[in-house]
Amino acid sequence: MSLRRFRNIARIGPVRVGTAYDQRGREKHAAVCTAPRCDFSADYDTRAAAELAARTHRCPVR
Repeated sequence: MSLRRFRNIARIGPVRVGTAYDQRGREKHAAVCTAPRCDFSADYDTRAAAELAARTHRCPVR
């Protein structure tokens, strides 16, 4: 597992969306929930997809 440097980080509710390059030099976008005990995180090819996931995410733990 390599360390990625994220840039252009935005917060949408409890979810953070960031942009980084993967191991092959392609630009990837990640959406990660920062709420306690919520394990949501995913990588996307487009920023729009990552932001849509952040806007529609509902934490299962409340």
